[in-house]
Amino acid sequence: MLYEEREARIMQQLQLHSTVKTGSLSQQLHVSVDTVRRDLKSMEQKGLIKYIHGGACLPDSISPFLNFAGREIIHEDLKRAAAAKAVSMIRENAVIAMNAGTTNMILAQEMLRIDRGFTVISNNMAAINILMQSSRIRIIAIGGEIDSQERASFGSVCEQEFASYFPDIAFLAINAVSCEDGFTDFRFHETGIMHLLAHSAGKVYAVMDSSKLGRRSRKKVLSREEVDAVIMDDGIPEDVRRQYEEQGIHIL
Repeated sequence: MLYEEREARIMQQLQLHSTVKTGSLSQQLHVSVDTVRRDLKSMEQKGLIKYIHGGACLPDSISPFLNFAGREIIHEDLKRAAAAKAVSMIRENAVIAMNAGTTNMILAQEMLRIDRGFTVISNNMAAINILMQSSRIRIIAIGGEIDSQERASFGSVCEQEFASYFPDIAFLAINAVSCEDGFTDFRFHETGIMHLLAHSAGKVYAVMDSSKLGRRSRKKVLSREEVDAVIMDDGIPEDVRRQYEEQGIHIL
């Protein structure tokens, strides 16, 4: 396994567990403990991690965000539970808009399970590739510049195309939500797209897993008032749900 592959695997483990041990990484990566230590020191020099006795953790100076490929495996079961709720809202002949993100990729997988015909408008190339397996789903792929890391189109052309549609529902994959800061994300290219869809769609739903609650990402993208409801898995304590309801954030 090359260093770059080991680095990606280490970052995935840190996203999952916050801290990692050299011995455990040695077993998972099938390399010596000395090799793991060298990798961790190299990653620390690049500012990716903080090297600690016996392992590593994420530094306080960065948020634990991976590229698309790294995020695919994070909380997949929770994302799928939220996506299953979302597809139940899709009616025959509805027009659905979806932005980029791994949660919407999983939502696309769940869309294949339903027998209703509908239209999906999206810049999410990963989701589009999945939806192409269905003969019932009409797909409108939004063009523009391509972000290969996020597997999505973006930019002025992308936003102009999105602006010409008025979907029934917008399912927005968003990185974080809190009572204090509203909806925030680290994907700056997506900000304009989310704003457009929030104002053009009949209903706007943030599709998120419960690990995103109480977190703040790099940039505010939508206020509480711009999202009709948050679609999440059921891993939310009732008192937390009530707290968000009191602040105007409805969690389904």
